[in-house]
Amino acid sequence: MNPERIEKSGKTTEEAISAALKVLDATEEDVTIEILDPGAKGGLFGLGARPALVAVTRKFDPIQAAKEFLREVTLAMGLSVTIETTRKEKYLNINVVGENMGILIGKRGATLDALQYLTNLVVNRCGVPEFSVILDTENYRRRRRETLESLAQNLARKVKAIRKPVSLEPMSRYERHIIHTVLQHDRAVRTYSEGNEPFRHVVIATK
Repeated sequence: MNPERIEKSGKTTEEAISAALKVLDATEEDVTIEILDPGAKGGLFGLGARPALVAVTRKFDPIQAAKEFLREVTLAMGLSVTIETTRKEKYLNINVVGENMGILIGKRGATLDALQYLTNLVVNRCGVPEFSVILDTENYRRRRRETLESLAQNLARKVKAIRKPVSLEPMSRYERHIIHTVLQHDRAVRTYSEGNEPFRHVVIATK
């Protein structure tokens, strides 16, 4: 990962800026520039001359930061991947493409959820959320959503038949939300969450 801030000196401020941009592998549009010392040419025989000194800081690019973070993590996991990003309003959708993506998904998506959480921290490092990151691979989110929607409907029918509450397995907040949303308009059942993380789960009961 390239450095984010560097101080460079040169005979002129332009020379110092050029040297800093080369180290950062950036253009002037990618950075902010602070002139710490404009330098001085000096008098006769160059007496009193001093070099210019500048500080050049790379502007924070949340999308690039997310991609670099995921590249480092997947490389550490021994995976060779391509990272695709699409931005829609306040959502940053990231799709990771490669082989052996089951490693990235983990049991019931636990690894993928953890990476999504960490990527959100990287993207919103300044404390003010700019994007909500949705991390996916091999359409796992869509497939899992379809599975949960079907599960919710099947269990709702069971609850109506046996007239007793049914508890689901512990799920992430995102997955619990899917269950609640699917059944929110069902007039015969209600849903609520019980327990503490990471064991919090949804209960389906009759109204």
